[in-house]
Amino acid sequence: MPYHQGLQNAVRRDVVSFGPFRLSIARRLLERNDNPVPLRSRALDLLLVLIERANEVVTKDEIMARVWPGLTVSETTLRVQIAGLRRALGDGEQDARYIANVTGRGYCFVASLTHHTGTEPAAGSQPPSAAAELPPAPTRMVGRDDTVRNVSRNLATRRFLTIVGPGGVGKTTVAVAVARHMLEDVGGAVHFIDLGSLSDPSLVPSSIASTLGAPVGPDTTAASLLAFLRRRRMLLILDSCEHVIDAVASLTDRIRGAAPEIHLLATSREPLRVEGEQVHRLRPLDYPPEDPALTAADALRFPAVQLFVEHAVACGSRFEFSDEEAPVVGEICRRLDGIALAIQLAAGRVEAYSVRVIAVLLDSQFTLGWDGRRTAVPRHRTLSAMLDWSHNLLSAAERVVLRRLAVFSGYFSFGAALSVTAGFDIDGAQAANAVASLVAKSLVAACGGARSTRYRLLGTTRAYMLQKLVESGEEPAIISRHVLCHGEESEQIGANLRILRSRYWLLPGGRDCCRNSVPARCSAT
Repeated sequence: MPYHQGLQNAVRRDVVSFGPFRLSIARRLLERNDNPVPLRSRALDLLLVLIERANEVVTKDEIMARVWPGLTVSETTLRVQIAGLRRALGDGEQDARYIANVTGRGYCFVASLTHHTGTEPAAGSQPPSAAAELPPAPTRMVGRDDTVRNVSRNLATRRFLTIVGPGGVGKTTVAVAVARHMLEDVGGAVHFIDLGSLSDPSLVPSSIASTLGAPVGPDTTAASLLAFLRRRRMLLILDSCEHVIDAVASLTDRIRGAAPEIHLLATSREPLRVEGEQVHRLRPLDYPPEDPALTAADALRFPAVQLFVEHAVACGSRFEFSDEEAPVVGEICRRLDGIALAIQLAAGRVEAYSVRVIAVLLDSQFTLGWDGRRTAVPRHRTLSAMLDWSHNLLSAAERVVLRRLAVFSGYFSFGAALSVTAGFDIDGAQAANAVASLVAKSLVAACGGARSTRYRLLGTTRAYMLQKLVESGEEPAIISRHVLCHGEESEQIGANLRILRSRYWLLPGGRDCCRNSVPARCSAT
């Protein structure tokens, strides 16, 4: 029996009050002075566990076993949830104390509780604020309004849609915006399930059931989840599906057929490839074309530049966007391919560097380690972590082909890709299949023309994979292969050689670049 069901059986229809708060156990609703408090499902589960054992120390292991039954989570995840719950309660403000940390043991709910019995509707009624279970919306979403409207319209009519795109492009942000846009259409019944923390694909059904408040146990299966969903109407958002994609594909296929009132919105770095699935490829943010005469006013018409400027200011810098900086910021956004996460991480460095230094640093591996929001999921805290996540999901052949493709600094043809990647330990068929798979997984961009398709790696992906190529020890052979097949591209080859032979990944031109680009001294380690 799941912990929240057991708690409801013990104090069914109870209302628990503490300080200015009123918690309806059966309705899973927390109010402060009669106003709903926006708590996500896990945070509410955590609060229920602590209140059930009020004035007792609940160990970390007990909490994780009951709030995340059957899942493997780290203590960091627990600390993040505790911190978020404390913020929601105002713990520590005006001497208010609700949750105490008992060092080395666990946590304890320390506020005085009052129980009120028999005043609530039966368990299972719909909480009035389903939006409370959604991740917080960004202060302002840049450049995605049309996308949200289009996805919402297609999801309403087709019922099953997957938002696909590379890491950091903004899939989750769009999905959450779509959920808020469709709240009224599904009567407020919207549930967000983050699958990113799952390590075992077999736990997908129980993870979904736990979020929905359905019965959860060691024997929770797709069949029991389908029985729960069959006559319900709701929108399910399955976020970050790529690492458990086979399990999600099988489950969503069954839900689509067995529960006609369920709308499914998934986010993934590749399509689920399921009957009835509509795929929306999320494009990067638009950025300005190369133009030395670009003005600030013209640059701000592009969402990528808007995001860079707004984030630079929000991070506390005294950045003033003028016509002088416009071409440089345009170049940064262009070289980051309009990827929202990469742009935000670069903008977060404006206070430490200038935009011109940031533009120079894009040629080094330093950008891969720039830190983002502390509250972001681990795979989105740095570009390196984001790309590690994708790289670790690849097959051995896909990893080999992708790192060899990094020798191309721009667009390349299918034939060129095969000539460089195949012929070593990878045969032509394996290389061809790997290229197609890498396109599907949003790691290689494909641009279809009237006569042929061209391919390229996004800038951040290429920087990451060049490092992998150097580490593999293959770069001399791969570059020689590239030279033999594409000898006319001497300028490009020279650029690749300079990058790959720089084992310490110095800035372009080595330390001499510091004289003109970096106001102080720079070092490479």
